[in-house]
Parts: sequence; structure tokens; C-alpha cells
Amino acid sequence: MKREKIEVVHGSGNVFRDFGYENADVEQLKAILAAEIIKMLDREKLTVRAAHARTGIAAADFSRIRNADLSRFTLDRLVSTINRLGSRVEVKVSVRALRTRSKVAA
Repeated sequence: MKREKIEVVHGSGNVFRDFGYENADVEQLKAILAAEIIKMLDREKLTVRAAHARTGIAAADFSRIRNADLSRFTLDRLVSTINRLGSRVEVKVSVRALRTRSKVAA
């Protein structure tokens, strides 16, 4: 068996930032909100049509959320969707300075 060295890279905790997305924090928050919507639909066993009937939001939008196609959604639209499903969103904000990577000369 050949042993290769494996480089271990620690992520930032935000996959969108790790892959260089311009609005990584917004994309991460959209993904978290979408995941919560999916959990709510699953917990209440709601189809996209039943969710539409309950909220008035298009069934196609619930399908997009289920498929993680979030490009058409803003943060406030996702929060509004959660509200219409009967829950509230609480946001806690932490602001930290970005860590810069410095190269050390060998």
C-alpha cells in the first residue's frame, strides 16, 4: 500500500466562503432558512401543494426551496415564508474581523 500525505484543510464554517462566493454570508443564511422551511414541511407532512394552500405562496417556490434552488429568493422572502408557515425567525448577529492568511517564509 502506498502512503500519500493528505493535506487537511480546516473550513471557515461557511462552505460558500470556502468556495469563494462573493456574498458568502448571505448565501449561508439563505441555506439555513431554506433548511428550516424544509424541516417544517417534513415535520407537518406538507406537500408543496398543501403548503401553497396554507400560505398562498406558489407551490413552485416550495419546490425550488426543496431543491436548494435559492437564486430567486431574498432573505426577507424566506423569512416571510417561515412566518406564513406559522413560525418566527430570531436572528443573533456576531460581527468579527476577517482573519487574513499570512504566508510564512520557510
